[in-house]
Amino acid sequence: MKYKEEPLLTPQHLVEAEGLGIKLVRLRRARKMRQADAAARAGLARSTAVLIEKGDPSRTLGQIFRYLEAIAPGLSLPALLQESDPSLTTLAQAEATQRVRPMSAAELQALDF
Repeated sequence: MKYKEEPLLTPQHLVEAEGLGIKLVRLRRARKMRQADAAARAGLARSTAVLIEKGDPSRTLGQIFRYLEAIAPGLSLPALLQESDPSLTTLAQAEATQRVRPMSAAELQALDF
């Protein structure tokens, strides 16, 4: 019989579960993989992948490991938590705010020594 895990966990653990889901989403996007493809490679239903990515604490550790292996074969859970994967570094650089407007004449003159 299924039951809800949320009432049994502390608020901190619920936040950590959500954080794990967010890291899996970022990794999947960094690897340019669709959610349905990752779920199929892991042998999971797409609805289960959705729950894993939302940080549902009722998902088993085995499901999480299979999903992680489907996205990034050979990547360990500690490496995911530390975000040491090169694709995550590339994604972070792409998401960084960049200046898109050229400097005005007054701004350039203010920088002139």
